[in-house]
Order: sequence, then C-alpha cells, then structure tokens
Amino acid sequence: MNALQKIALVVIVTLLTVGCGGKRLASLDGTHVCYEPRYAKGFTILADTLGGGTIIRITNPYQSDTHFEQLLYLCDEGTPQPTNFDGVVVAEPVRRIAVLSSSFVAMLDAIGCVERVVGVSGLKFITNESIRRAAAENRVGEIGYDSNMNFEQIAARRTDIVLLYGLYGEDAATTAKLRELGIPYLYIGDYVENEPLGKAEWMVALGYLCGCEERAIAEFAAIEQRYTAIRDRKYCSAYKPRVMLNLPYRDTWFMPSKHSYAVRLIEDAGGEYIYPQNETPSSVPIATEEALLLASKADFWLNVGQVTSLDELRAVAPRFAEVDAVRFGRTYNNNRRTSATGGSDFWESGAVRPDVVLSDIVKILHSEAPTDSLYYYRQLE
Repeated sequence: MNALQKIALVVIVTLLTVGCGGKRLASLDGTHVCYEPRYAKGFTILADTLGGGTIIRITNPYQSDTHFEQLLYLCDEGTPQPTNFDGVVVAEPVRRIAVLSSSFVAMLDAIGCVERVVGVSGLKFITNESIRRAAAENRVGEIGYDSNMNFEQIAARRTDIVLLYGLYGEDAATTAKLRELGIPYLYIGDYVENEPLGKAEWMVALGYLCGCEERAIAEFAAIEQRYTAIRDRKYCSAYKPRVMLNLPYRDTWFMPSKHSYAVRLIEDAGGEYIYPQNETPSSVPIATEEALLLASKADFWLNVGQVTSLDELRAVAPRFAEVDAVRFGRTYNNNRRTSATGGSDFWESGAVRPDVVLSDIVKILHSEAPTDSLYYYRQLE
C-alpha cells in the first residue's frame, strides 16, 4: 500500500462525510426554500423540514448547454444521515476547505471563515494576506489544478470539502478521484453570473456551508445596499460616456455580450457600452478594423489586458495609438492591485466587492467624482 492509499484509507474511516456529486434527491418532499437568491442564478438553499438538515442546490455552475445539478446535504455532527438522499452528505460546519478559485478565498474572507482554507489552487497568485501568511507557516498548501491536481496534498490536510471551479463541464477525473478518497466536493458557479451582485451573493451559499449563514446574509445585504446606492445616483443623465473594452487576444478582438458582467457594471455606472449589438450569451470575435472603428468612437477604454502604461499599450496595439481615449489619457486598467507574482485582486476580492468596483467606474466615467481614490483601477499614463 503506497502513501496515497494509506492516507485515503484514514480519510475514509475517519471522515463522517461521503462524497458523490451530481445526483438528485429521491424526493424533494418535505423541503422548502429557506434562501432564494435575489441576483444569483446558480444556487438555492433548501431546508429539510423532517430531518432538520439544509440542502445546497447548485445548477449549471459552468459554461455549458448541458444541464447540471448537484445537491449537498448539510447535517449536524452526530445526526443520522438522511435515508432518502443519494448525494453529497457533509457534517456542518465544515472546518477544513480546499478551493480551486481565488474568488472563493475572498468569499470565505468576507464571511470571516478564511482561516478554514487549507489548500488553494494557484497559491502563488493569491493576494489575500491571511492566506499568504498561512502559506508561509505551512497551514495552507498548493493543491494544483486540472491533470496536475495534488490529491495527496488534499487528503494529507484532512480536507472536509473541495470547492470546485469548472469551465465547460464536470471534471470527471477530479470528481472520481475525490469520491475514491471519500472527500466531498461542491461546484461553485460565481464566475458565470452576469449580475455583479449575483457573483457576490454566492458568499451566502458558503455561509450555509460554514454554519455562519446569518453573517453571510448580513454581509451581502450591506454590499447590496452600497451598490444600489451608487447605481441609483443620477450621473450625467443627458449624456452617457461610451466605453470600449479589452485588447486583442492572439490577433482576435473579443467583445463581451451586452448582458455580461463588465457591461452591467458600465451601465450601472452611467456609461454606454460601445458594442451593444452582441446579444449572444458570450463574447464574439470581431476584426481589428471594426475594433479600431469602435475605439475611435469611444470616450473611455477599460480593461486593457495586462498593460500598465500608455507606452506599453501603444506597443501592443500600435494602430490604436491615436484614438481619443489614448491621446487624452482616458484609458484605465483594472490591475492596480496586482501582486509581485502576478495575482490580481480585481478577480479575487473584486468578485465579492462589486460596490467598490462600481465606485471606481463611476469615478472614471464622471468628472465630478475624483479618480485619485481608485481602488482596483488605475489610469494609464
């Protein structure tokens, strides 16, 4: 028996939880919705009236036309497991969590549970100071990703649950190995949410998982209140600044959907997206000539890849050097809070602080708001 097999045996014997994802309840009779998200589309919280447990229902947590549903049953330690449930059963609250996305770290931090993280995928890119300190003390380890997932590390750290991130479908190899090790997992689909508040609302699902749902609900309510207060102010009602987005990727310019997260932020900040004709669910490629025409009509240009200066932008996209947004310094990037190792806090804590992101964009688009206090964005010079 090798080291990994020994660890797996210990985990299977000692863990109360049993993992098997993607299966349905034999029946949802006796349950009722105890938290219906206002913005998020990918989760619902149900209460088991008879058994006293809580069910987290996840739907379509990645980009795919195939419907996916996962159910996770939370029960108190020592409580008998439900007999009518053929899915993931976890004793709550979970205390040792491995995560595959930096936004999950930010959610756990927002609800006061970041100290429960014991493993992270892409650890060197995490900007959260608590995680960086824990990693330096070996309380948090790198767990890898995709085909390089370090299952031995996950098992050795006595992980209660792994929070997964999927792109285009369930990672069958990863989930099969976790089931073999007896380690539960849960897909978190915050990144597919188009509503900025929908991304942040996923902290509530993690609040139920960690047994601190009241704090999570209160924290999200405060973020929602701040966001809507900023959104509902009247900025430049007679004129909406036009906004260009992105840089070419491998000589192809991808323009986001008019329903996307980035565009929703622009509209909520009182701006106008330069390419509203993309009504598909995803980004679409356009020719460089069309992108140049759009950029020439834009008042502002946001989210320009990894560049940090106008000279660097001109080097990357020389044909765009003379558009007004570049000539007059109205180009901004969301990489102000970037770590020395390349981690981006915009995609980490920004996922759960849409109020701060919106505040930044308002300051950029409207002259009455000062830009010297930008948090995630920087003006390129």
